[in-house]
Amino acid sequence: MEKEVTADFLEQLRETIRRHEYLYYVLDQPAIEDSAFDALMLELRQAEAAHPELVTPDSPTMRVGGKPKEGFAKVAHSRPMLSLDNAYNEEELRAWVARVVELAGNAELAYVAEYKLDGLSIALHYSNGRLERGLTRGDGAIGEDVTTNVRTIRSVPLSISAAKLQKAGLPPDFEVRGEVVMPTASFLKMNEEREAQGLPPAANPRNAAAGTLRTLEPNIVATRRLDFYAYFVLTPDGSSLFPEQSKALDALAGAGFRVNQHREAITSVERLMEFIRGAEAKRDSLGYEIDGVVIKVNATALQAKLGYTGKAPRWAIAYKFTARAAVTRIEDIAIQVGRTGKLTPVAILTPVAIGGTTVSRATLHNADEILRLGVMIGDWVRVERGGDVIPKIVEVVADKDHPRGNREFAFPSHCPECGSDVHRAEGEADYRCVNINCPARLRESLLHFASRGVMNIEGLGEAVVNQLLERKLVAGLADIYSLTREQLLSLDRIGEKTADALLAEINRSKQAPLHRVIFGLGIRFVGERTGKLLADEFGSMDALMQANQEELERVNDVGPRVAEAIREFFEEERNRELIEKLRIAGLQFSAEKRRKSSSLLGLTFVLTGTLPTLTREEAKEKIESAGGKISGSVSKKTSYVVAGEEAGSKLEKAQTLNVKVIDEAGLLGMLEEAAQQ
Repeated sequence: MEKEVTADFLEQLRETIRRHEYLYYVLDQPAIEDSAFDALMLELRQAEAAHPELVTPDSPTMRVGGKPKEGFAKVAHSRPMLSLDNAYNEEELRAWVARVVELAGNAELAYVAEYKLDGLSIALHYSNGRLERGLTRGDGAIGEDVTTNVRTIRSVPLSISAAKLQKAGLPPDFEVRGEVVMPTASFLKMNEEREAQGLPPAANPRNAAAGTLRTLEPNIVATRRLDFYAYFVLTPDGSSLFPEQSKALDALAGAGFRVNQHREAITSVERLMEFIRGAEAKRDSLGYEIDGVVIKVNATALQAKLGYTGKAPRWAIAYKFTARAAVTRIEDIAIQVGRTGKLTPVAILTPVAIGGTTVSRATLHNADEILRLGVMIGDWVRVERGGDVIPKIVEVVADKDHPRGNREFAFPSHCPECGSDVHRAEGEADYRCVNINCPARLRESLLHFASRGVMNIEGLGEAVVNQLLERKLVAGLADIYSLTREQLLSLDRIGEKTADALLAEINRSKQAPLHRVIFGLGIRFVGERTGKLLADEFGSMDALMQANQEELERVNDVGPRVAEAIREFFEEERNRELIEKLRIAGLQFSAEKRRKSSSLLGLTFVLTGTLPTLTREEAKEKIESAGGKISGSVSKKTSYVVAGEEAGSKLEKAQTLNVKVIDEAGLLGMLEEAAQQ
């Protein structure tokens, strides 16, 4: 018997999903498997699609909406979002404490110390327990309304029940201030995707988070896995709600917000310094970036008494860690050859300590970047390092203490590793070695193939790969699967236990799915996502190898340049031999081909506006899974335009070209029909 879908049933289902979102995204303590959570979300989406009149704006299905029509609106803050004054050493911290104590009438004070997250501040406004608006800091007085993007952050509650608010001591209407950060894992994944697309990596997680939150595409924000940490709560008119900052943080945690667990109530400078030293020691192991410790007077009545200077509160200060940037000199520029033959210029630096690490090299990416920076050998440059990011040269420093260099760098005409010709294609920034047998290319190809995101062969790292190449035990990717125990035992620092473990890892990697194998081949422009799309589309390595340009271009996200690179790779006899060797080794060369129905096969869809229950990514996935293709623009070749609320120029163009327009219900009907075929 089917469940009766009522408003109460849907709200109970939403509350169950909210509870599991809180356990997963805020507490990091999931209570159910991902598949069970996905099943709950699917049940909710289907029920809301069948009963759109029962959809609520705070439903978990409504996190991703349409993009703002004309950028972000400017909105005044209830109370200025000011920056904090900084202290850089114990002496400056003691001076601040002395000033605060004097202004407070020489009273004994308590402070709350919290890790200073390196992100961007936002203000969240709740009305009747529902998220109403999210604002960036802006200039402190006026921020930008980024509500559509904030809603995609899973650690931001879209609504909070009256019972939970009452228990936490919060009124129905309130404002929460906090920090949006990009976790290190999300940042590294984003940069991997950018590099696979031929884009330069983002400089640091803070810039990446800021850029993500201000993009006009909420579906992109949703994929970046931003996090929100609350640190302040106010009444709608900007007044404090609790007598102490520590109680405010406890209340926010009780209401379901993520609050930094690294906080402490402290009464002495000595203990403050211990807390700061502890934070700096943990800085690289947190999973997110911090750049200091924020110290606030705990009593909010004293905060009000201390007041503000023109630009900062007197009752708070930021103790900043040693900067992860330094000025050093470029001694030389070397060339590094990658797995696709790309020649990457690398600045050889006078060693300098940045964030506890000695930096002696920094990538210059390509010829265009060298031109943009205007660097010469001998220049003094500012180098930044954030978390696990490769050190980056951000600018040339030129003043009386830092004279300019006098040697311009020119790319070599021959590969420094093998002596083959170097070529730069028209319209590209990169120079490439044309020799497919270049030893440097092979080394990087082996490391890529064995890496965690590809075949995940643990233990086959740089040291082992270097020895395998030096001793000529491997001459290609497939040779990994011919390695013997005796060969591994002949390597330095490889004992019986290590050799057996590595052989087991190599054997286990044979079960990696087809899309990982495709990614591992090192085809130019083919990253993890494209590999998955190709595996889904063609279902086997053989079918992919036989695909022509037109068939490849029919795959979403595969344009002419990518299709040509794939075709050229498989036309190369040496690569076809590699595929055959990998087949003999026992790798997975088939996958479950995406089932296509005759009703959507060959049809092209354009999405516009905000759909009632489906996010843009979900709609795209459903259409692609049923055999349809997504396009970003409307033309005479478009089969259907799927229009939601606030549909823009694409809808107008569809009407002009007489392209059929359907709504979400029409799309779901087509998908249901396709599923039954």
